[in-house]
Amino acid sequence: MAEQLISAFESSLDKTNLILKDIESAYGWPKAQRNQSYAALRTVLHLLRDRLPVQESVEFAQQLPILVRGIYFDGWRPSDVPVKLNREDFLYEVRQGFPYDVEGGPERITQVVLDTLRKHVTQGEWQEVKDTMPRDLARMMP
Repeated sequence: MAEQLISAFESSLDKTNLILKDIESAYGWPKAQRNQSYAALRTVLHLLRDRLPVQESVEFAQQLPILVRGIYFDGWRPSDVPVKLNREDFLYEVRQGFPYDVEGGPERITQVVLDTLRKHVTQGEWQEVKDTMPRDLARMMP
């Protein structure tokens, strides 16, 4: 039993590192900037989570590695969602939550994280998430 838990944790850690590496690769950041890739992932995940209806948020989270799922749900208040955010509001909140100045600003950060997340969930689930977004925000999603 303990070996299964360790294996599941190691697998989740490997998958989480892969997601962070995908973000870093898209930006050309070295691994030494792991804090930036984590902050980008966390910020966009929380905004996405808060924009989704509760049931869709839970369904989306089920496809994330356990460790990323924990980041996703950290501080979540289901009674307060969905928060109405259009593209402009979403990007403003990314800028507020992501403390680094990077090329392309909040729009590029959002695009990189959304592109990365898309690679790690099924097409059907991604389409369901996209369908819940306002049109201007959905256009940013791959």
